[in-house]
Amino acid sequence: MKQAKIGVIIMMLKKNFEEIGVYESLCKLKDIGYNYIEVSQLPMTPENTNAVRRACDDTGLTVAAMSAMLEDVQLPGAPAQKRENLADDFDKIVADCRALDCTFLRMGILPLQYLESKDTLIDFAHKADAMADRLQEQGISFYYHTHHFEFAKYDGQYALDIIKDNSSKIGFELDVHWIWRGGVDPVEFIKGYERRVKLLHLKDYRIGKVDLTNADVRAAMGNVVEWAEVGEGTLDMKAIIDAGLESGAEYLIVEQDSTYGRDAFESLQISRDNLVKLGYGDLF
Repeated sequence: MKQAKIGVIIMMLKKNFEEIGVYESLCKLKDIGYNYIEVSQLPMTPENTNAVRRACDDTGLTVAAMSAMLEDVQLPGAPAQKRENLADDFDKIVADCRALDCTFLRMGILPLQYLESKDTLIDFAHKADAMADRLQEQGISFYYHTHHFEFAKYDGQYALDIIKDNSSKIGFELDVHWIWRGGVDPVEFIKGYERRVKLLHLKDYRIGKVDLTNADVRAAMGNVVEWAEVGEGTLDMKAIIDAGLESGAEYLIVEQDSTYGRDAFESLQISRDNLVKLGYGDLF
């Protein structure tokens, strides 16, 4: 079994990028003990690509994975804008991967229109597989990141399982927080995706305090689910990680969508310390 590595998704550092810059933030990430990064929500401008490249050259950081959409998607309620995607920007995205010595490319979210029906989910699976074939010719593997809405059922089957069963070339970046939030045991679910999981998101789950100032009681009760530092929530992270390793995961990526006012580096230090305590220090 290939030795897996623990990394971090740099989406968490967006505020730090604004304050001290991309290069300086990545150097600080290295200083607190992370050696592998997943690039997400960082526009791949020449300036940003060069900053990531320089940080890797100067510190020894490795780009574990990068991000790209399958096709242009306009998110509901968001301002209309052209987003970089593989259908329109294939050569540029491949060039960015090569510039950063990256062989894993992951799609951060399903284009939501494919949730319309089982047939549209199958259509998505076929399109994603075709793109995976095209990327494989360039030495790049294509992975799909999951959320909770893929646990809606279509004809009695989870949307995510429909995608898996109707594809063979794409892999899956399973996110354990979203699996749990979708009402499924992450440990058992990961086992069902053996050999299709090379990337695994380590994201813990906790219940925060009810906002007692919110007059809408139902809204207050519904807003208590939080993203937690790894080891600070309710998920059995050791069992999850062991299941991921047994299922072929090569990169375990720490992610926390919000740190609730705490600096991202502090949260990442807490996650790292807890993972070391669990016995995974050699994976950093």
